[in-house]
Amino acid sequence: MTRGATPMIPLGYGKFVRADRVFALVPLEGSERGEGRRTLVHVDGIDEPIVASRSEHAIAREIASALGQRSAAARDAARGQEALF
Repeated sequence: MTRGATPMIPLGYGKFVRADRVFALVPLEGSERGEGRRTLVHVDGIDEPIVASRSEHAIAREIASALGQRSAAARDAARGQEALF
């Protein structure tokens, strides 16, 4: 069986990581956040987290899509009542 290449996901500022290597997303808050710093991305094999300029939600959606899964937002929308308007 041939194994396909794992998609790379963008973190912003020209940084990319393999979707299957990300194991934690930590949103930055307060004084840590700003000047393009939004999320710490922990990647398997890299000692220090990578600073991403994208939100943890945007990165999580990219990871889910790259790994062939639906994001939490898509799952929630599918479960609930349809929009009335």
